[in-house]
Amino acid sequence: MTNKNKHNVKIKDAKADHGAKDAEKTEPDEEVNDNNSSDEIPAEAEIAKLKDTLLRKVAEFENYKRRTESEISNYIKYASENLISELLPVYDDLGRSIESMNRGETKDFETLKKGVILIYEKFKGVMEREGLKEINSVGNEFDVDLNSAMMQIPRDDVKPNTVLEVIEKGYKLKDKVIRHEKVLVSSEPN
Repeated sequence: MTNKNKHNVKIKDAKADHGAKDAEKTEPDEEVNDNNSSDEIPAEAEIAKLKDTLLRKVAEFENYKRRTESEISNYIKYASENLISELLPVYDDLGRSIESMNRGETKDFETLKKGVILIYEKFKGVMEREGLKEINSVGNEFDVDLNSAMMQIPRDDVKPNTVLEVIEKGYKLKDKVIRHEKVLVSSEPN
């Protein structure tokens, strides 16, 4: 890129500088070429350097974007890995119990009952460690954020809008309700 700026400069005679206005003599306008080729080379080098830096940053960003998308994809794909790992022992226990019943090794009801209770407790422990909490509203006032009323029953022994019975349990995952509790609620007697 060349810069061909031309400046018109008036050059005065030495007598004009000494106060001789009459003898002031001006020479015709002289063109001075303000063309420093040494300034152009660093500017072009600077442009090339900035362009190279820009291209490298674009490439780095594209690599970062691809890597992040891959990590997010893997995270979503394997999000349940920890939960599944926690549930595998429960799954194995259920399988062993069924095999034992099919082979006829578990003949009495009490042994079977104890085994099922142990498996249930193990399963419940895994779910609680993962943040699952059971909602238990029996005896409490009906809460629309936690409960879903299936029916109102007129009662005079409890305050109106009190949860009398749970038809289907409700659950929270940490602080979020993932299933509302289905309940029977008291109402004023007719």
